[in-house]
Amino acid sequence: MHEFLYRLRRKCAIGYVSGGPLVKQQRQAGKAHLPVTALFDFSFAENGLTAFRMGIPMLGESFIEYIGEIQYTQFVTWILRYIADLGIPAKQGTFVELRNGNVNICLIGQGSNNPEMDKFEQYDKKHRIRKTMIMALEREFSYLNLKCAIGGKACFDVFPKGWDKTYCLRHIEAEKHRSGITYNKILFFGDCTYEGGNDAEIYEDSRTIGHTVMGPKDTMRRVKEYFEI
Repeated sequence: MHEFLYRLRRKCAIGYVSGGPLVKQQRQAGKAHLPVTALFDFSFAENGLTAFRMGIPMLGESFIEYIGEIQYTQFVTWILRYIADLGIPAKQGTFVELRNGNVNICLIGQGSNNPEMDKFEQYDKKHRIRKTMIMALEREFSYLNLKCAIGGKACFDVFPKGWDKTYCLRHIEAEKHRSGITYNKILFFGDCTYEGGNDAEIYEDSRTIGHTVMGPKDTMRRVKEYFEI
């Protein structure tokens, strides 16, 4: 993959955006001696709330500062009570992960193994557990102006409205003032582009050209075809 990124980077500026924290992208794409932020021109963790340009940190914002400690405690208490009452299998590990730009909710716990995650994903498709919980959460905390987006097999993210993946685009647009570079064409490749998925907003944004992919291998294939590499 690193060779692929090297060749692609000779064609254009490249970047990634993820709802997860930087440490997860480091595990996925980096190495012990190679930070993942060195592989891309732009690195956007947590939808761009944690951002790097050529490996250099950029200014971001904080979920906990936005919501406040007292309301965050009420928020987490409601979530844990809701999950405790769900009649679903395999509850173990971390259920609520506070990140810089969002909160990740894993209904069966991040300590669950891959087969358990796969099993829940199929169960969720039939019973719409996450969608039902999201509707209840957004109704309960409507005054906080929060939005939820499904991602992964058993999780969803919660963040202030406007802090979805389109948040990262403000960093790219700011380059015309920071470095004098204007990016006239921004291609986005993502798999959760369906309504309610965590790629939906940036996929549909007028500033991007969206492509729906089936995973990393399909992404590489589509990018190679587009850029003829």
